[in-house]
Amino acid sequence: MLKRVFMAPDPGRIRLRFAARAVLGIGLAVVVCGLTGQSLTGVVTGGLAALLALFTVTDATVRGQAVTTALLPAAGLPVLAAAALLHDHPVARDLTFLAVVGLGVYARRWGPRGHSLGVFAFMTYFVAQFLHAETAQLPGLSASVLLSVLTAAAVRFGLWCYERRLPPAVVPAPPAGTGLARVTTRQAVQATAGAGFALVVGQLVSGQRWYWAVGATWWVFVNTTSRGETLVRGFRRVLGTVIGIGLAMFVAVPAHGEGLLTALVVGVCVFGIFYTAAVSYTWMMLWVTVLAAMLYGLLGVLSPGLLALRFVETGVGALGAALAVAFVLPVTTHSVTDAWIQRALRCVHACTAEAGARLAGRADADPAPMVAELEELLARVRLSVAPLVHPLNPLLGRKRRARRVLALLDDCAREIRGLVAVAADPEASHDARLAAACWRVEAAVEALTGGRDIAVRTAPVVSEPALAHLHGLERALAELAAPLRTPPGSPLVGA
Repeated sequence: MLKRVFMAPDPGRIRLRFAARAVLGIGLAVVVCGLTGQSLTGVVTGGLAALLALFTVTDATVRGQAVTTALLPAAGLPVLAAAALLHDHPVARDLTFLAVVGLGVYARRWGPRGHSLGVFAFMTYFVAQFLHAETAQLPGLSASVLLSVLTAAAVRFGLWCYERRLPPAVVPAPPAGTGLARVTTRQAVQATAGAGFALVVGQLVSGQRWYWAVGATWWVFVNTTSRGETLVRGFRRVLGTVIGIGLAMFVAVPAHGEGLLTALVVGVCVFGIFYTAAVSYTWMMLWVTVLAAMLYGLLGVLSPGLLALRFVETGVGALGAALAVAFVLPVTTHSVTDAWIQRALRCVHACTAEAGARLAGRADADPAPMVAELEELLARVRLSVAPLVHPLNPLLGRKRRARRVLALLDDCAREIRGLVAVAADPEASHDARLAAACWRVEAAVEALTGGRDIAVRTAPVVSEPALAHLHGLERALAELAAPLRTPPGSPLVGA
């Protein structure tokens, strides 16, 4: 886990810039809220709103990110008003919270923008419970949200918009379907059911901090699709919370809300959240837990007992998510992983065809964007296969097959990258052997995705780089047939 965080590659220092900009944007938002006379509760609300504005907006283009950021208050302020107005009406408050959970997850079908608005709406309601917001506080809290989102946007799109110099991000759409076959619809039902369990049991554990359980259930469902992914994420959330509580006992509790030390630790936590989010959910949760502890210290309510309660409520939320994905319209790891692998293989087909056309002299052929899409698809495959390669998975045969598939897909990606690099060379030549090799690769992909047999071929040793990459691609595709066609009774991905 340590190696994943500190040794993970960071091309272009994107994660570093992402985290540093977050500290700057959130810090400025807090300062702006303080200078405009907002209360401590308003300053905390503003800081969390800025964090969400900088963290959750992931549209592919800068223009799309700006539009989504502008829409965040429209999603958050009505929810904030509802939470404040229903503060003294527990039944209506709880039912509204569950409705926000369901609609927030359902909104993911509209892509990154729907996801961002759903997260912002849910977290605004959650923060209102966290701070026990009441009607009298509503104008100040609303002003804090608006000021903070505006400040975060000024930093992100004005002061430090490094995305303008980057190619548009490739965001693969989730596996499709209709009605209850849509993953987003199933997840909305699952998340609502899991949150309902967490809400009821969480209130039995604590009438004051029950919302932690609902929050844990919600975040377990974020960026997951299948049953296995959700279970692994729940485990990582609990593990990160446990480690974070241990760290908070040595940092947050002794600090007693002291201003300068709290500001310093909160800045470190914000940096840690943003820097580790892409590589380790456990580490991200560690920093989230310490951040929450520091904020409770600032509000004057932190104690070891409160940290222990957070652990229990987190466990309740993770259990609610696990029960929901196991028994409510379950989406199996096999079905989701198979869908992502099929899409990755079709992308290999498209990359090969476009690279072949480029080698043949077609000037408008450009396989580079497809290579970027392939990388994103393989990242989704790794995420969906993660439950099977997890250290706690006792099914060793499936674990070996999953690792074999990942290794072979990585081989495919490496050969594709090499082929595209050769094709980009204006001096690269094309001959009949290249055309035949491209055709064989495309036929192998069609056979894999169509369930037909692949003819195993012994490739001759060649010196031409393009042919060598194509032969390597043929070999990897042929070897993929065995693990991918294992019967469902003992599948690669049958969790």
